[in-house]
Order: sequence, then structure tokens, then C-alpha cells
Amino acid sequence: MAGLGEPFTVGDLTVPNRIVMAPMTRMKSPGGVPGPDVAEYYARRAAHRVGLIVTEGTYIGREAAAAYDGVPHFHGEEALAGWSRVVASVHAAGGRIIPQLWHTGVQRPGTEPPAEGPSGIGLDGGPAGRAMSQQDIDDTVAAFARGAADAERLGFDGVELHGAHGYLIDDFLWRGTNRRSDRYGGDPASRARFAAEIVHAVRAAVSPGFPLFFRLSQWKVNRYDARIAESPDELEQLLTPLADAGVDAFHASTRRYWLPEFEGSALNLAGWARELTGKAAVTVGSVGLDRQYGEGEFVDGFTRPAGLAGIEGLVERLERDEFDLVAVGRPLLANPDWAVRALSGELAGAVPYDPSVLTTLV
Repeated sequence: MAGLGEPFTVGDLTVPNRIVMAPMTRMKSPGGVPGPDVAEYYARRAAHRVGLIVTEGTYIGREAAAAYDGVPHFHGEEALAGWSRVVASVHAAGGRIIPQLWHTGVQRPGTEPPAEGPSGIGLDGGPAGRAMSQQDIDDTVAAFARGAADAERLGFDGVELHGAHGYLIDDFLWRGTNRRSDRYGGDPASRARFAAEIVHAVRAAVSPGFPLFFRLSQWKVNRYDARIAESPDELEQLLTPLADAGVDAFHASTRRYWLPEFEGSALNLAGWARELTGKAAVTVGSVGLDRQYGEGEFVDGFTRPAGLAGIEGLVERLERDEFDLVAVGRPLLANPDWAVRALSGELAGAVPYDPSVLTTLV
């Protein structure tokens, strides 16, 4: 039975408690370089007892990976130097931190370079960019591996692959965007091959105990009904190759953590990932937010205020080992000290989330 304040070990990393800062895109890194304000932003949460920080998504060293200005890069001398300062600041504050490596896939806007994905099909089923060649796939796998190796070299405590929300890795996992007829398309195990190759390459590029997290989701941006798996069996076929390739923990992104993933069981997506693979699992999805508020669409959550709520039910699920870690997003933006409050049972005094906090790195 695990309490919120209990330590947890994954690979060679031991975190002091079960609270994780969820990755949230902030677009505050001009030219892709995280500055002192980014370092202070993460260090502030570390100083207030967040057990593990997962950075906002960071672009790997492939031109088509980048999509939005202000998002930090995870390649190039200047950007990596900036991340080195972030790591130093977080560690000085007593925290642990891992970067999330990201390729935006078919969601990349513009035409030069074109978006790339498994089949040149967007989330809406229409044409989007171009289908990747074998060389494109090989080069992208190598870029993820370089990013992971750089993460370890810079002193990060692990690494996370962004395999969710309709971005590149997820584009291969989801049959809606993956219509390939080669070894990367078709049945669930084949659709998982691209992700498994990335995991295998990352595992080979870092030390054996360097923790590898993998973020997954059913839903996509503006496609909340999308599902990579319609049943536990299909989810097992997708996740088993990733676990076998070297994933240490699955970070299961849902919009509302309290909703069951499949009929006949109360387990959420993180619970099923843990049950099916035996690997550690991170739950996330409106943690600490009012449940009535959670009935709106996900994107609304960052553009309007949100009431906060207690986490008694969440802790009960953690204590019965449905999942191992709990990722928190918007409440941590409004309250850098949210982890201290949660661990001491004083959430009643927390400040409700307001979108005004997005204008600066508080």
C-alpha cells in the first residue's frame, strides 16, 4: 500500500514522493532556448516538494519535429546549455527532473518542411503532410536516441517519450492516422513497431538504470473520441512491445483520471497499463480540479478558470496500487507549493486555477 508521501523507485531513480509535475507547453523559450526564467520556474516546484518534474515537450533534432515558436529544443549547443542550467537549478532545489522528447507529427502547421507521419493523413482523416520513408523513420529513431543520450549527459534523472495526443509516435499507434501496409501498419503489434524501435534505440543509448517513461493516450487534440485500443487485449498488444523494448513507466494521459477506461472494470488507463505490463504507471487528468468543471472539453481548461478539489479518492486509488505516481498540471501552475499542501493535507487554502498564470512563468 503506497501513500502520496512514500518514496518510489524506477530504474536507478528514487523520488521522495508520488507527486509528478505534468508536462505543460509554455512557449517561453525564445529561439528554442530555455532561459533563467525557465530554470527558476521548474526549480520553484522542486523546492516545494514536487517528487518528479517532467518538462514541457521539447523538440528532438529533426526539422519536421518543430511546430510552434517558443517551445524549447532538445538539440543544438545553445539549447542544451540552457537545459544544463535548468537541471542544475532543479537539483540545487532538491528536485528530480526528466525532459519530454517530442515530435509533433501530422499536427505540424505550414508546408516547409511538410508535416510527416505514417501515412500523410491528419487527425481529421484528410491529407496532412507526407508519409515517412524508411530513411525518415530511421533518422527519427536516431534523433530520439540522441536526445535521450544528451539528457543523461546533461544530468537529467531520466527521459520521457511523448507518445500521446496525436503527435508523431501516437500517429503510428492509432489506426486513424496509420494506414500503412508495411511492417509499421496493420495489427496493434505492427502499429507499435515504430514506438518500440525508438524505445529500443533510446535504451541502447543510455545507461541500463536510466529511467525511460512513455506517455500515451487514447484521445487526440480535438478528437476526444479517438482510441488506440478498444479493449484491454488490444491495449496489451500495443504496450507489450514497448515494455519488452525497455519502457520503465507508462504515463497514461486521460482527461479525467476518475473515469474507467473499459467496461467491466473501474481501472483507469494508467491502471490498465500497470496491470497489463507489470511496469510502473503514472496517472494524470484533472487531478485536483473540480469534477463538474471537468465535464468541459480539455482545451477549455487552459482558457477559463477552474475550481480546485480535494484528492481523497485519488489517494485511495493510489493506496490500493492502481497506479504508482500522480501527475498534476494546472493546480501546480496556480500553486507552486501545491505538493507541499497536498502532502500536509492543506489543499483547502490553494488558489483556484486562472488562465492568467499562462502569461508568465510564475
